[in-house]
Formats: sequence, structure tokens, C-alpha cells
Amino acid sequence: MFVLNGKPLALDRAFTHDGIQYPSRWLRLASPEDRASIGIKEQAEPPVWDQRFYWGYAEDGSLIEKDLQQLKEQWIAQVKQTANSLLAQTDWAITRASDPSSGKAVSASVLEERGRIRAKSDEKELAIEEAETVGDLAAYLTSQDFVSWAEEQPLITGDTFTIDGITSGTVLSGEAVFGGSGEDTIILN
Repeated sequence: MFVLNGKPLALDRAFTHDGIQYPSRWLRLASPEDRASIGIKEQAEPPVWDQRFYWGYAEDGSLIEKDLQQLKEQWIAQVKQTANSLLAQTDWAITRASDPSSGKAVSASVLEERGRIRAKSDEKELAIEEAETVGDLAAYLTSQDFVSWAEEQPLITGDTFTIDGITSGTVLSGEAVFGGSGEDTIILN
């Protein structure tokens, strides 16, 4: 990062110093000597931290943690809100079934999906509650286990699978075989 008079300068942006307008590419193209001649210093970028969990860095370089209990309450509320949004998509079926004049029952697939959403919500809430440190909580909340609400489906022989949205191959007795050329086999554990 380049700094002039205590203020950071952005690469590829024009700036003015002592009445002289410097073009947008000047910082990138100037030699270290040219930059130093007008007082520009190069400094390391300040360290970054996940502001969802930490306040910043202490003087000793350690992260300053936010309050664990408040974080747990905040994230559990978010899990409940997400579950509520997912359940809202099938609320109409429950409402229709409760109307005696409809004569319609809630389908088994809707009930299964709603049960799965509730179970995932309970699982996520429990994992949040069990976190003993802010670091543990941050690790869980940034993992695939937390962000995924989909039911995990094991690969079964004969299944096709996708990688990056492209149908890639078929599972053959514990191995996933790609449809392309070259090294096309993934051993599933």
C-alpha cells in the first residue's frame, strides 16, 4: 500500500500533490526513487479480520473477540429466520389442509421437507450452542456444514454426478468416472 502524508493512495487513480496532478498509472509505473522523491512511502497492508467475530487486533497481535454469548444469540436468530423463510415456501399447503372445505391433505413430500428443515435448524442451533470459543464458533459458521440446508445424498453406484454445475460422470462401484479424457477417476472414501 502506498501512503502520502499519512493518507493511502489507490493504485490506478489519479492524485494531486503540491499542486501537481499525477495520472492514474503513475504509482504503478514510477520507480521507487520517483515515489520517494515526493514523499510516497510503501507500507504493508493492515491485517484483516472477520468482523463478524472479532473487533480487530490487540497491540500484541492477538484478535480481540466479540462476546461469545451475544454471537451465539445472533447466529441462532439467523438460523431460525432462515428456517422460517424455507418453511414459508410450503406454509400454503399446511393452511390449505387446515381448511375443512378444501378436502386436501398435506403431501408426504411436503411434510418430509418441513421435517428436514426443522431438523437442520435444530442441528445448526445445537452446533452453535456447543461452541466453546469464538474461534470454534467462527470455524463452524464458515464451514459447509453451516451454510448448507440441502440434504446430503450419498453417491450410489450408477448415479451421475456434477462438478461446478457440469454433468461429469457416473459412479462405478466406489469410484467416480469422468466422461472426459485423461485422469478421469476419483476414488470415493
